[in-house]
Amino acid sequence: MDITNPMDILKPININTEQLSEKNPLTSVEMGKLWATYIGNSMSSQILKYFLQHCNDQYIKTLLENGLALAGDFIQRTNEFFKEANFPIPVGFNGEDVNLGAPRLYQDEFYVHYLKYAAKTGLSLYAIAVPLVMREDIREFFIYCNQCTSIFLGQINNVLMEKKLIIRPPSIPIPKSNDFINKQNYLSGFLGDIRPLHALEITHLYDNIENNTTSKALLLGFHQTVRDEKIKVLFKRGLEMTDKSVKQYMEKLHRENLPTLSYLDDLVTTSDYPPFSDKLMLFHKVDMFAMKIRSFGNSLAVNGRRDIGLMYGRSLINLGLFVDDGANILIDKGWMESPPKAFDRR
Repeated sequence: MDITNPMDILKPININTEQLSEKNPLTSVEMGKLWATYIGNSMSSQILKYFLQHCNDQYIKTLLENGLALAGDFIQRTNEFFKEANFPIPVGFNGEDVNLGAPRLYQDEFYVHYLKYAAKTGLSLYAIAVPLVMREDIREFFIYCNQCTSIFLGQINNVLMEKKLIIRPPSIPIPKSNDFINKQNYLSGFLGDIRPLHALEITHLYDNIENNTTSKALLLGFHQTVRDEKIKVLFKRGLEMTDKSVKQYMEKLHRENLPTLSYLDDLVTTSDYPPFSDKLMLFHKVDMFAMKIRSFGNSLAVNGRRDIGLMYGRSLINLGLFVDDGANILIDKGWMESPPKAFDRR
């Protein structure tokens, strides 16, 4: 199917956009999203630089180089907006947070799964920014981030499939006709006549398994190498919580005789030498667990079975407690950089 240029469908609206761009100061939305973009990509840059030190597969190496190039480009463009607005450049993460000489912690295959995990998070950040940003130049920047990340995700999926590093999402029969729901037990999931999973429920179970198996493997490496005992205990809790969740999601698919993704734990080496600072590892897991909250919210929004809704609800509670405890450690260590905030009129 040919991809149509959107402007072949949309009628142009000729408005003088100069007044919508440079002349207007940054709004809270623009500050917040630019700040989050900078922090996230400064962290990703350090991780990808380390991964590139230990990568043998040429396709995967190219993916890592593309990811690092995008992160650097996004950082440079956000810097330009900050300088123009006299906004202080965030500290974020730098070379002090990575040891490029550390031994290999993950196998090449893991890098592809990690890149997808991180890119999906970035795409979520950029997509939410687009409808909220009013300055056209900044809105175009986030549209650009969306487009780049979407193309990058396509490259990642192509490598995953070409190298058979992932199974395709489960297949279900094509409906023979349109169907309408006419019984209240459509919503049940505990007892009685429990209907099969519908396509959107399968989609989010598959997505959550994909995210959490990658998260668990990443966390396993972090748990092996983190130095602070308090953070190590938190990471251990995160491992147990993630493992329990993955098993619950897999069980829902298995009951329908549908295939599930496999764990990635075997892609973590036995190295206990830290490639990343404790600050980076803790921030990364708190940030990614916070992003899972959004993912589970999306899953709940399209879910139609009470058993699955309860399962996601419990996951949300556990995630919230983990993020809160992790944030408290970051604050105690003086590692939590604050987003821009409103004026205190008290």
